[in-house]
Amino acid sequence: MAYGLLNGKRGIISGALDENSIAWKVALKAKEEGAIFTLTNAPIAMRMGAIKELAEQCNAEIIPADATSVEDIENLFSKSTEVLGGKLDFVLHSIGMSPNVRKGKAYTDLNYDWFKQSIDISALSFHKMMQTAYKQDAINEWGSVVALTYMAAQRTFPFYGDMADAKAVLESIARSFGYKYGKYRKVRVNTVSQSPTPTKAGSGIGGFDKFFDFADKTAPLGNATADQCADYVITLFSDLTRMVTMQNLFHDGGFSMTGISEEVMELITKE
Repeated sequence: MAYGLLNGKRGIISGALDENSIAWKVALKAKEEGAIFTLTNAPIAMRMGAIKELAEQCNAEIIPADATSVEDIENLFSKSTEVLGGKLDFVLHSIGMSPNVRKGKAYTDLNYDWFKQSIDISALSFHKMMQTAYKQDAINEWGSVVALTYMAAQRTFPFYGDMADAKAVLESIARSFGYKYGKYRKVRVNTVSQSPTPTKAGSGIGGFDKFFDFADKTAPLGNATADQCADYVITLFSDLTRMVTMQNLFHDGGFSMTGISEEVMELITKE
């Protein structure tokens, strides 16, 4: 059921790779709620994914951009405002990648050049997007910027490697830039810490299946799905959450607030 929450709103949605991507789900929900937007991803990701199919479904233009390139991001925002016929009302940052995790490097044996890439791609890209929007004055008053994160920024998960550090930087940027953008244009900036989700990126992490099951058994509501995350992001884009900013918002069925569940205790007892 659509509520018209984004009627008349314009935006940019990054990171949609395939139909399992949270960004893909957000795009479909945004379209359903009345928004118009552009889609963006890195050129290499676009070759690997099916973003053209999504663009056709949403009647959206694709603007390729390397999220580490300020020049590409400047083009993304200026062209998006041109294509959409005005300033933006929302931006989704759904970008994250660690060469160390992808290539199986242990946290105690990181390749530091790759580590810098992890930070640049997964966190500094968020700052670059907002700094560009800020300088171009590309977002309307009371606009909304949302980035996807994970609670490894607060708690240690042995399989998450240097992505945990990148997510911690990402969340800090949301607070710091959220203050500046709030004072400047009343633009709100938040991060959503989602349950483990079987996306292409998530499923590529070692031990993902076991942890997904553990989180599902720990959270009183179970794991939140990608579709449910998209619903939540849409509320953050809407006018219903105008006074929510600089927050890291857990969308995880209660996992983040649960010490141990009865189901997990039973599994331990059986062993």
